Amino acid sequence: MFKGVLFDLDGVITDTAEYHYLAWKKLADELGITIDREFNEKLKGVSREDSLRLILEHGKRESDFSETEFQQLAKSKNDNYVEMIQAVSPKDVYPGILELLKELKNAGIKISLASASKNGPFLLKQMALTDYFDGIADPAKVAAGKPAPDIFILAAQVVGLDPNECIGIEDAQAGIAAIKACGALPVGVGQAEQLGDDIALVESTSELTLAFLEKQWDK
Repeated sequence: MFKGVLFDLDGVITDTAEYHYLAWKKLADELGITIDREFNEKLKGVSREDSLRLILEHGKRESDFSETEFQQLAKSKNDNYVEMIQAVSPKDVYPGILELLKELKNAGIKISLASASKNGPFLLKQMALTDYFDGIADPAKVAAGKPAPDIFILAAQVVGLDPNECIGIEDAQAGIAAIKACGALPVGVGQAEQLGDDIALVESTSELTLAFLEKQWDK
């Protein structure tokens, strides 16, 4: 039996992807760079700094800013995003997630957050989910963001587990790659076209139950 579940946040627990997109689009518009929803797919699961690099490369402006200006741009995006997510509340938790957290808690399975978002703790608090989590991996403490395995390794460590004792749940390509690389068992939320046909998939978070996870683990 697995001993822990490592959760991504955006697209698994709630959908803050729309807020990220709007905040990045606002910044890109200010820089005279055009991004659309299709381009935004490349930013999913990717850290703030790496997302900004992708946008600047896309607009051929990657060498236009000093390190200080670069950090200021990243901060400006985050300020916009934080302003937008003040409205997040328990009603924004995805279907089935609260029930799953309760099932895991009752079964004595460790629950850890493996999100690239530095706003993870704030969002959990807004959704009244903090008490269900045994640990939160701090993205500021990892050397490399997803698709590197670092955040998932740390998420397992903070609850005293080895990644190979855990299941990782993700909705982004970069995240699935990170779960595979760390040695945990990946479960994807989404379509095989994006996430691959070699892993367990659910179309909706409402399908994520303890029984479903046990079944995947026993395979």
